[in-house]
Amino acid sequence: MLMHIQKILIMVFIINLIGYILVVLKEKLYLKNNIIVINKKSVTQKHLEKADMKEFILDGARVKSGDEIRIVTVAKEKFEGILIGAIKKERSILMVTHDDEIKKFNIDNILKFKIISKYGKFFRI
Repeated sequence: MLMHIQKILIMVFIINLIGYILVVLKEKLYLKNNIIVINKKSVTQKHLEKADMKEFILDGARVKSGDEIRIVTVAKEKFEGILIGAIKKERSILMVTHDDEIKKFNIDNILKFKIISKYGKFFRI
């Protein structure tokens, strides 16, 4: 009985490992083709078109769409989410929070800005 459980666990581990490798290869292909995947239902094509800058420098850090960021506003509100891009005319940035809300922040109202993780960081050397 113990041998059967052990074989099943080994099989599940191998399937899990193969799935992980396939997901990593898919991400690498997307990164190579400059495709950024944001799996949030609230992000529409309209939001993507509104954000005219996909890569920029904010507080001395180079950020781009898909990066996970944390923002503290002047009003001491904290937000975490995925960066969609920046709107140059309005001097603001768009992000989607983990609760699927689209937030727009004026750059002048940002007190602290931190990059939690870079999109595609796993593949950068």
